[in-house]
Amino acid sequence: MIIDYAILGLLSWKPLTGYDVKRVMQDSPFLYWSGNNNQIYKALEKLLEHGFVTNEIQYQESAPNKKIYSITESGMDELIRWVTSEEPEVPEFKKTFLIQLAWAGRLEPEKVDELLTRYETIMTQQLAMRREEKRREKNFPNRTKQEHFVWEMLYDNYVMMCEAELRWIQQFREGLEQFRIGE
Repeated sequence: MIIDYAILGLLSWKPLTGYDVKRVMQDSPFLYWSGNNNQIYKALEKLLEHGFVTNEIQYQESAPNKKIYSITESGMDELIRWVTSEEPEVPEFKKTFLIQLAWAGRLEPEKVDELLTRYETIMTQQLAMRREEKRREKNFPNRTKQEHFVWEMLYDNYVMMCEAELRWIQQFREGLEQFRIGE
């Protein structure tokens, strides 16, 4: 499963707890995962069984003990094998908003514009958030120069997608104008 490789990738960066893995995946625009916490812990156990990760327990006095996972050499080999062997997939194009918008042709242009405004607000917020994460170099510490560059480019990809969506909204609005004037 892809979640296994996402976890191996995160652990190649630094040792993490299951909770840390969940938090990084949850906060990332490109490590998309929609499962529950149980899946992360099950994946970690499977990776442990295969010898791709190890764990050590960090004892704490005033909090529950932590299991900290680290990637093994065979785990790094498996990650590299997967990265270099898989063909890139065509991106999934699932946007609930487009399905919603598909039936908006029956609405008054002003109502369609209201939908666009709500989507524009979301995309503007996403754009600002991802630009700020990139500026602060969130999830960049302790990376090599090449890894740092790769993560910058991943954030750029998401930023460009947001910018393209905002341009599309503007084009949509310009086209919608003819229905306000002409009909």
